[in-house]
Amino acid sequence: MKEITTSLLAASAVLAIAAAGANALPAPTTPNPGLKYYYPVKKSANPAEREFDVVVYGGTPAGVGAAVQAKRMGKTAALYVFRRHVGGLTSAGLTETDIGKKSAIGGMAVELYKKIGKMTGFRPSEAERAFLELLDEAGVPVFFEHRLDKVEKKGGKIERIVFENGDSAKGKMFVDATYEGDLMAKAGVSYMVGREDNARFGEKYNGVYFSKHSHIPRFAVDPYKVPGDPSSGLIEGVSGAKADNIGKGDKKLQSYCFRMWATKKGEKVPWPKPDNYRPERYELLKRYVNSAPSADFWDLRYRHGPVKINEGDCNNAGPISIDHVGANFGWAEGSYEEREKIFQDHVNYQQGFMYFLANDPSVPAGLRERVAAYGPEANEFPETGHWPHELYVREARRLLSDYVMTQANCTLERTAEDSVGLGSYQMDSHHVERVVKDGKVAVEGGFEKPVRQSYPVSYKSIVPKKSECENLFVPVALSASHVAFGSIRMEPVFMILGQSAATAASMAIDAGCAVQDVDYPKLRERLLADGQVLQPPPPQKKK
Repeated sequence: MKEITTSLLAASAVLAIAAAGANALPAPTTPNPGLKYYYPVKKSANPAEREFDVVVYGGTPAGVGAAVQAKRMGKTAALYVFRRHVGGLTSAGLTETDIGKKSAIGGMAVELYKKIGKMTGFRPSEAERAFLELLDEAGVPVFFEHRLDKVEKKGGKIERIVFENGDSAKGKMFVDATYEGDLMAKAGVSYMVGREDNARFGEKYNGVYFSKHSHIPRFAVDPYKVPGDPSSGLIEGVSGAKADNIGKGDKKLQSYCFRMWATKKGEKVPWPKPDNYRPERYELLKRYVNSAPSADFWDLRYRHGPVKINEGDCNNAGPISIDHVGANFGWAEGSYEEREKIFQDHVNYQQGFMYFLANDPSVPAGLRERVAAYGPEANEFPETGHWPHELYVREARRLLSDYVMTQANCTLERTAEDSVGLGSYQMDSHHVERVVKDGKVAVEGGFEKPVRQSYPVSYKSIVPKKSECENLFVPVALSASHVAFGSIRMEPVFMILGQSAATAASMAIDAGCAVQDVDYPKLRERLLADGQVLQPPPPQKKK
């Protein structure tokens, strides 16, 4: 590949030309849609039906890893992408990557991060460039702006998937590499959404949960429109849910945000003022930032907040921050149109949040000036007004297979014998809902619980029950409880599992067997040969 620019259109055009011999389509030809999750794409005048050994749906790190690995194993493979980008959150601002233990990362994930390390820096555009290079080097055709419409099955196997534009893809094996598990859902595979009762998997942190240390904001905040008067109603951002059934499951999701890419030192643009901006939407934030004992308290560090800003990747910080708590409950099973509404609500909330902090006179001057000193980096995300093009979908659907990863796996009280990768990050959930507790605002659902050692992720957790589908892999929305998924859900781990899925898919094709019947010892041998790390190192003896 001679040249890849930071513009997606230029990058994807280069990719398409370079891979033309592999049936690649040209770059997206639709007008720039701007900052949208979903937008109409014209029906193909001549719908194309293509056929591959391995069909991968979803441009996440897992999707890239799966498509590249299938090609490296001599199979025909293609990557179908919902919009105009590859790399998932790694290309959408999440560059301060949580990995847990470095020793747990292997295979193509190491290759990717080494490739990024040779570039000018770990920036979203450079990360996407690295993903595009991997795809180009392997000769993987990438089909942008292909939205799954339906799945056709016969005899327990997926035969073909059809896209909204009329195109379709037949395959011997399919990989659902989406954050939402859209392909597995349309394939009629069992899945879970939200939180389970603690009793279901014998866990401690599932269901409704209040942390002893973080459920109350650092400073008490009154939840009522008229402080002290419940009859006046709740201010925006606070739910009227009781949330008093501790450990009880529901279909609520941990909160989402955009991982903004900011700078103070480099070329920047001001924090954007969103359409329909309403300062009153941030009454909760106003009360919170004015409740500190001094204006100097807020320093934009992770633990203090109200937002973590630094040079580059920015994140949620604390109970009242850029996470749009309680606003995403319809995302997992929502239609594309419904998700677009949720997406735009998150755009409006988070842009307004930053604009309010940087401009509203009610914000303590020191904090206001510190936030205003930063702004979105002018050289990132040019198509979407320098705002990340993808929402951080931390959790949505999760497969329900014959093996469910649980808290016991993360604590090594239970060990999978058919490892296809390691998890090692803490068991982690962002807040789920803000409620009233003892007359004050409280946040519910967030936890951070340590994982002492890396642990194996089961092969059976990335394949459905055999009775439901025999040729599908789900390396992202895998079979895990809400608690365990909170540890596994790291981008490098997804890439590891995507590579392992494609390895198994290729072996299943060669053996002519269902994915559930792949010879694990042979799979393990190949994974190790490809640099995957499958077992944690032995614990070090205490000196």
